[in-house]
Amino acid sequence: MDNKKESIGKILLGKWSTKTIIGIAIGAALFGVLMNFGGIRVFTNTSLTTAMIIDVIVGALFGPLPAALAAFFGNVIADLIGGWGFWFDWSIGNGVLGFFVGLLPIYGAKIADGIFEVKHAIIYVVTVIIGNLFAFGVVTPVLTYLFYSQELTITWGQAISAVISNASVQIIIGIPLLFLLAKRNARSTNLTKED
Repeated sequence: MDNKKESIGKILLGKWSTKTIIGIAIGAALFGVLMNFGGIRVFTNTSLTTAMIIDVIVGALFGPLPAALAAFFGNVIADLIGGWGFWFDWSIGNGVLGFFVGLLPIYGAKIADGIFEVKHAIIYVVTVIIGNLFAFGVVTPVLTYLFYSQELTITWGQAISAVISNASVQIIIGIPLLFLLAKRNARSTNLTKED
């Protein structure tokens, strides 16, 4: 086993292989479907949606950039399925959020190696909240204004709803899911070592 530390740049780019590309494609497709059919409307065009779990899974398995791409393209697919046209301000916002969620290995949570402890869960909660606030409190409103020159009152309402609903799903469902994925991977890693 190689004990060399990975560079931060390499961690941010994620682990790339054929599995990564397939994971991003499947993740984006699921994200798009779940954004339309896997949620409860909480505000204008904003839902409490299970799609936010896709960021968590792709981020845990492949890293920040793959999670960002799955969320970005997933939002584009959701726009196509929903027939709303393209809202790249929200697609980019979701991509930024996916990147934040995928930062797990930066603070030592290595789900593929079976490592996710309580300290990682606490850092994950803080990262998810900051990611949601930045993605939908800064990035999306700025892009809405730049791309569409729209008045931001509705965007701010959508942003507040998105931050609360997304963070809730990513924390309440995401943390147990990360513990389960890490536990499963720890078991399979241990089995491999004993053989």
